[in-house]
Amino acid sequence: MSDFTLMSDNAHLFVNSPNALDGNYTEKCDTSSAKFQSEETSNVDFTGDEAEVINKIRELVAMLPANNEDDMSFEECTDDLNRVCSGIEGYVDDMQTLLEMVSDNGVLFETKKDFATDVVTGLIRLGGNTVGAVANNSDLISVKGAEKIEEFVNFCDAFSIPVVSFTNVTGFETTVCQEKKMAKAAAKLTYAFANATVPKINVVVKNAFGSAYVMMNSKSIGADIVYAWPETKIGMMNSESAAKIMYADEISKADSANELIAKKAAEYDELQLSVNSAASRGYVDSIINPEDTRKYLIGAIEMLFTKREDRPGKKHGTV
Repeated sequence: MSDFTLMSDNAHLFVNSPNALDGNYTEKCDTSSAKFQSEETSNVDFTGDEAEVINKIRELVAMLPANNEDDMSFEECTDDLNRVCSGIEGYVDDMQTLLEMVSDNGVLFETKKDFATDVVTGLIRLGGNTVGAVANNSDLISVKGAEKIEEFVNFCDAFSIPVVSFTNVTGFETTVCQEKKMAKAAAKLTYAFANATVPKINVVVKNAFGSAYVMMNSKSIGADIVYAWPETKIGMMNSESAAKIMYADEISKADSANELIAKKAAEYDELQLSVNSAASRGYVDSIINPEDTRKYLIGAIEMLFTKREDRPGKKHGTV
């Protein structure tokens, strides 16, 4: 029931001891270990030796507000507000580094670091403000990844912490195990973003396709501001797949199917997937250079600082 759980490497956490599980014993799979709890259960945010855990607690407490109306988490920014993040576009597959590049003085408190590594969640600072950051570390999102982001967004909303997302997603992981829970997990993540009343900013850094993009803090579910880098692609699906579906008859009759697919895919790219096309449809507010991401985010956070939403009274959602 805690907001955060930090665990020393030699600690144990369990509901049933490893030896009490049918067909299991401690030497086979120690389900009480810090490694298992952090990688498999999502219960643990950080593991390390005693000194590392204590230092992480200090770091975390300094970033957290006392309550949802408290602004004591603000810290004077000693970093350049207009600092250029040179080469940041090279880290779209290493979101921990990207978040550190954007944050004041490289501050990043990553939550549930070892769980669902296809996404990254954590607290950063922008212009002295504590901000919740979520990012896709893979272009396919998993059930665990969706659950990890949902839980983090709900926490940020409860404590009035702004949320910034860095989106690079083309779809969902495709396995039988994923299919069992994906619909529910996707619905809960979509609801978490739509239900949150804190400032919500999205930065599309590479690809943003289909339903997976919609649930990643898109305009469609209430993002206040959406930025996109110039080379991003935003749409329903990748151009090659779209061309094969839309021009199936022509392709089947063509002398050179590959050439026709390439031609139609290029046309689809320009008309449907280009960032300019997305901006013209209202899906993107501004197209920004990657190196300017930090200053745009700080400006957006300051602009949305006084954001308030009045919604009809209700008890709670049911998603």
